[in-house]
Amino acid sequence: MLTPEMLESIKKVEATRAARMGVEPRRMTADEKDALLREFHPDYRDAGFAEIKIGPNKGEKVPLELGNLLHSNSRLLGKDIDLDKIDYDVDVLVIGAGGAGSSAAIEAHEAGANVMIVTKLRIGDANTMMAEGGIQAADKPNDSPVQHYIDAFGGGHFAARPELLRRLVMEAPDAINWLGDLGVMFDKQADGTMVTTHGGGTSRKRMHACKDYTGAEIMRTLRDEVINRGIPVVEFTSAVELIKDENGRVAGAVLQNMETEDYLIARAKTVVIATGGAGRLHYQGFPTSNHYGATADGLVMGYRAGAPLLYQDTIQYHPTGAAFPSQIFGALVTEKVRSIGAMLVNVEGEAFMHPLETRDVSAASIIRECTARGKGVPTPGGGTGVWLDTPMIEMIHGEGTIEKRIPAMMRMYMNYGIDMRTTPILIYPTLHYQNGGLEIGGDGFTKAIDNLLVAGEAVGGIHGRNRLMGNSLLDIIVFGRNAGKAAAARAKEIELGKLTLAHIEEYAKTLADAGLNTGDVSPLLLPRYARHER
Repeated sequence: MLTPEMLESIKKVEATRAARMGVEPRRMTADEKDALLREFHPDYRDAGFAEIKIGPNKGEKVPLELGNLLHSNSRLLGKDIDLDKIDYDVDVLVIGAGGAGSSAAIEAHEAGANVMIVTKLRIGDANTMMAEGGIQAADKPNDSPVQHYIDAFGGGHFAARPELLRRLVMEAPDAINWLGDLGVMFDKQADGTMVTTHGGGTSRKRMHACKDYTGAEIMRTLRDEVINRGIPVVEFTSAVELIKDENGRVAGAVLQNMETEDYLIARAKTVVIATGGAGRLHYQGFPTSNHYGATADGLVMGYRAGAPLLYQDTIQYHPTGAAFPSQIFGALVTEKVRSIGAMLVNVEGEAFMHPLETRDVSAASIIRECTARGKGVPTPGGGTGVWLDTPMIEMIHGEGTIEKRIPAMMRMYMNYGIDMRTTPILIYPTLHYQNGGLEIGGDGFTKAIDNLLVAGEAVGGIHGRNRLMGNSLLDIIVFGRNAGKAAAARAKEIELGKLTLAHIEEYAKTLADAGLNTGDVSPLLLPRYARHER
C-alpha cells in the first residue's frame, strides 16, 4: 500500500504533468556527465573495490565480492578426483544454457560437432529469460551498422574493443533474421515491417522487441531448437573447474551434481564458457535484476586456469529497478518504459534529467537526486526512489498503449494493486549487467589459453565500460553463434593429451605465497543466502 508520503508526492507529480508534456529536459554535456559519474556512480566508489593480488590481472581493481572469489582456492583442492573415469566425452562442451550457450550449441551442432550443454539450473534459467526491452540491429533504411557502432562506442566511453564491437554491429541484421527464421515473434506492423523504438544513447530507432518480454521469447525459441535437435543438456549440474591436458590446453571440466554433490568428468576438445553475469554477488549491497545462478562462475574458473579479465571493475546498474513494493525490490523495469514516454520525476514532481541518457548516467543522476539533493521518495523499508511517470505513456500514445506495448510490466505491478496506467511507479538503480569479463579475441577464443572460448555476459570488451540497451541480447546471439562455429571447427583439429588439474595446485601455491587465505572456496555456485538442505 502506498504510504501517505508517497500519495502526497504523487499529487505533485500529477500537478506538474501537463507542464512537462512535450518538454524534454536538456541532455547533459560530456563534461557534466563525466563529473556526475565520478561523484555518484558506484564504479567510482573506492570502498567497493580491492586490488587483485595474483594472476594475469595482478595489480588491477576488482569489486570486493569478486576479488574474494578470485583470492579463494578451488572447491576441488585436496579432493580425490579421478580424471581417468570419463563420464562425458564430447567435441564441444558448452557451460551455461542461456541465450549465448544455446546459440553456441545450436551452431556447433549445425557444424556437425558432438556437443553437450551443462547448466547448474535448467535450460533457460538465465538473464536472457529476464531481458525485457529489446535487441538492437541497424536494419532500417535510415540506419546503418556504422551509426550503430558510433552510438555503442560512445555509450561505452570509447573503451570497447573495436574488433568485437565491429562484429557485433555488422552481424546484427543477420542475427535478427536468424532468430526470425527460428520462430521469434518480433513486433511487426500490419504490412510486416518491424516495429522499432529508441533506447538510451541511440540515435536511431533500432530496438526490435517482442512486447516487453523479448528475452523470454528469444529463450523460448532457442530452447525449443536445442531440444528439437536432440542436443544433450545436463541440468542441475555445475561446472566447478576447467580441466587442462598435459600441453596446457583446456580439455573439459569437472562437473558437480547439485543434488547429490557427486563429481563427474566431462572431456571435451573445446569448451565454451557461457555462464552469464555476477548480479547475485550483490556488489556494494545493491539489489539485482539477475537470475538466481548469476555468481560469476565462468570468470573464476577461467581466471584460475590463466585467462585474463578485461574491465572487471565496471558494472552496469540499471537505472530503473523496482524500489516499491518490497516484494519486487530490485526487479527490472525495462528501459522501454522510458523509450515510449515515461519521465523520471523526483519527490517534488520535477523532471530532473533527460529520460534517455545512457544507463550509467541515468543511474548516477537518480542516485544524486536521492542522496546529495535529498529529493528522493522515502520507501517503507528505509530506502528511497524516484518516480517513473508511466501515465504519461497513454497521454502521449493513447489509451491501451501500456497493455499493448509493455503488458508484462503492467501485470507485475497489478499483482500488487498498482495500476501503472494511472499511477507512477517508484524506481531506484539495480545491479544489472557485468560489463567486464574474460578477454577474448575476435574469434571468441580467450587470450593465453588454447581451446577455451567465451560468449555472452562472461565476455569483457564488447561494450566497453557501459552497455546500451538492446546490445546484450544482440551479443549473446552474435558471439554465441560465432563461438559455436569456431569451437566445432577447432575440435576437428584437436587430439587431447593426458588430463590434469595441476593448475589448481599451482593457484593454491600462488595464493599461499601471497599470504592470501579467505577461508572460502570458489566458484560460489549459488548466492550465500541460498537454502542448503541435507
